[in-house]
Amino acid sequence: MSRTHRSGTGPTSSSYGIPQQRVTGATADTAPDMTAGATAGAGTGADATAGAGAKSASASSGARPAAAARGRDRYLDLLRSIALVRVIAYHLFGWAWLTVLFPSMGVMFALAGSLMARSLKRPAPGVVRDRLRRLLPPMWAFGAVALGMLFAAGWRPDSVLGLIHYVVPIGAPPFPWTIGSESGLLDKTWAVQAVGPLWYLRAYLWFVVASPLLLWAFRRAPWPTLLAPLGLTAVVGTGLVTIPGETGNAVTDFAVYGGCWVLGFAHHEGLLRRIPRYVAVSCAAFLMAFGLWWASGHLGPDGWDLNDIPLAQATWSFGFVVILLQYSPSWPELPRRLAKWDRLVTLSNNRAVTIYLWHNLLIMATVPLLDPLYSLPFLQSDGAVSFLDSTYMFWMFCLVWPLLALTILATGWIEDFAARRRPRLWPDGGGKGRGRRGGKRGARRGR
Repeated sequence: MSRTHRSGTGPTSSSYGIPQQRVTGATADTAPDMTAGATAGAGTGADATAGAGAKSASASSGARPAAAARGRDRYLDLLRSIALVRVIAYHLFGWAWLTVLFPSMGVMFALAGSLMARSLKRPAPGVVRDRLRRLLPPMWAFGAVALGMLFAAGWRPDSVLGLIHYVVPIGAPPFPWTIGSESGLLDKTWAVQAVGPLWYLRAYLWFVVASPLLLWAFRRAPWPTLLAPLGLTAVVGTGLVTIPGETGNAVTDFAVYGGCWVLGFAHHEGLLRRIPRYVAVSCAAFLMAFGLWWASGHLGPDGWDLNDIPLAQATWSFGFVVILLQYSPSWPELPRRLAKWDRLVTLSNNRAVTIYLWHNLLIMATVPLLDPLYSLPFLQSDGAVSFLDSTYMFWMFCLVWPLLALTILATGWIEDFAARRRPRLWPDGGGKGRGRRGGKRGARRGR
C-alpha cells in the first residue's frame, strides 16, 4: 500500500511549525528560532563560531572594564548550542511552548552582541567588514542551492534586483509562497520554509552595521540605550504605529531583539555585574511576568507562540537573557558532568551558520527519505501504518541530524574559508586542540 506525500503534516498550520516570513497581509514570521531567525537564528546563529565574549571585570563608574578571560567561555558556547537545538526542534514540531521555555533568538542575539562589543576594541570599519566577510560566503552557498532549486521548479522573480538580497541580506529575499505540486518530493511551501529564516541574517547584518553607534551610545547613556528597544517595540510591535511592508518587519525585528543585542554589550562591559543579583533577577522576573500577561491577552493563531506577539517576545527574551547572563559562570571548560557533550558543543559553535542556514531545508528533505517506508511489504498492516503515522515527526527529528552532519562535511568548510582559517571538515575540538586559530592577526574574532 503506497502512501501519498506527507509534507506539511506538522501540528501547526504552517509545515513543521516554521514561522512564515512576514509580508503585508500574511501571517507574521518569527525566528528560527530565524528565526532563523534564526537563524536563526539563526540564527545565529551567525555569531556562533568564534571565541565567546569574556566576562568583564567590575570597574568603577565611568571606567571600561577589561576582559577577565582570554579564551572561549564554554558557558556561552553551551547556551548557543542549546539555542540551535531548540531552533531545530521548534521548526520541526512547531510547539509554541518552546518559545517560552527557551527564547533562542534573544539568547543568540545577546551572545552576538557580547562578541561584537569585544571585537569593537579594534577599529569599527575593520570589525564590520570582518563580520560581513564571515557571514556572506556561507549564505552565498545556501542561496545558490536555493535559487537553483527555485529556478529548476520554474519560478522567476518579479524583479531581478530583488535577488541582491541573496547576496547581501539588507532586505527580504524574494521567493514564491507555493511552488510545485502536492505529489512532488517536497511540500508546496518548501520555499517559504527554506528561505524564510533568512530574516535572521538580515537582522544580524543591521545589528552589526549599527553596533559602532549603539556601543558609543551605550557607553555614554547605558540605561536609555538598553531600554530604548523595548520602548520602540511597545510602539511598532503593538499596532500603535504601523510601518507597512518589509520595512516594518525589519524595524520590528530590530526593536524586538535590539534589547538583547545591547544586553550583550552590558555583559561585556560589566554593567550587569555591577547590579546586585537580587535586583537584576527581580526586575527580570517582573518584566517576564509582564510579557506573559501581555501574551495572554494577545494570543496569535498558534496560541502561546511568542513569535506572533512582538512585545511579549521582547520582554520575555530580555528578562530571560538578563538572568542567564547574571548567573553566567564563565567556564574555561565544561564541567565534568557536561564534559561528554564538549565535542558536540564545539562543533555546533564552529558550524553555527551552516546549521542555521540549512536545517530547515534538511528537515523537509527527510520526508522523501521516510515516505518509501510506507511501501515496504512488512509495513502494510493497519497497525504498522498507524505506528508510522504517530511517530513520523520523531523519525524526521532523528533523520535530520545525520543530514546535518553530511551538510557540515560538504559545506561547513566555507565558514573556515570566510574566516581565513585552514578549512576543517569536522571541527569538534579533537586532534590538535580546540584553541588554535588561523588568520592574519591570529586573533580570535567572534562570528
